[in-house]
Amino acid sequence: MFRNQYDTDVTTWSPAGRLFQVEYAMEAVKQGSAAIGLRSKTHVVLACVNKANSELSSHQKKIFKVDDHIGVAIAGLTADGRVLSRYMRSECINYGYTYESPLPVGRLVVQLADKAQVCTQRSWKRPYGVGLLVAGLDESGAHLYYNCPSGNYFEYQAFAIGSRSQAAKTYLERKFEKFTESSRDDLVKDALFAIRETLQGEKLTSAVCTIAVVGVGEAFNILDQKTVQALINEFEISGEEAPADESAPEQSGGAAPDQSGAAAEEEAAPMDI
Repeated sequence: MFRNQYDTDVTTWSPAGRLFQVEYAMEAVKQGSAAIGLRSKTHVVLACVNKANSELSSHQKKIFKVDDHIGVAIAGLTADGRVLSRYMRSECINYGYTYESPLPVGRLVVQLADKAQVCTQRSWKRPYGVGLLVAGLDESGAHLYYNCPSGNYFEYQAFAIGSRSQAAKTYLERKFEKFTESSRDDLVKDALFAIRETLQGEKLTSAVCTIAVVGVGEAFNILDQKTVQALINEFEISGEEAPADESAPEQSGGAAPDQSGAAAEEEAAPMDI
């Protein structure tokens, strides 16, 4: 994937105005296992695909609890995601100790974006090769943010990142209009359907996905495998299927514009696992 002499340093601009090292970090996110987030007025659901490096190994954890009101799902280099989630946890603890109140989600996301941006402007650093979906609840309601390795961040109604995430985005773009008024169980159901879209024919079971929920009256928690499998069985028994494309996805107000522009991504990179 070597381009030219302009990609040897993160601080070197190409004549076209690009920072190739930052773009490579964003590519690492695309090669990670898929992560999905969607929110209503009262709840946010995170879901991710569990990918093991081999049949003899366990999968890496992809969803982390930051505080009772915040959690993250990651795609990309898991080690970087683990370090950033620890940083976020530390910021929440410090804020709570100082002000005796939960850290607002938007403020934490800005701090995380600033930390990522520094790594794009220092020659002795490298960008974090991980994308984070930050789910949280504060006084202003439920929030879902995406933090990019470039230091940019965006708030979404629903979004998907990682390998084969385009299929999940297409599903979310068809359904996003009803998410605002959806119940907790409906959000979980849509998250499972979106996860299934990324599996490309592989059977959906609780062993290949993880679901986490945060909302009004419910602290951030990761659902156990038995609960997830019961939900999967319930949807399959009732004969529900993800609806077929009725029309082209709306361009003006979908889950979000697809910044990757790739219809199909590669398998998870070895470093991701």
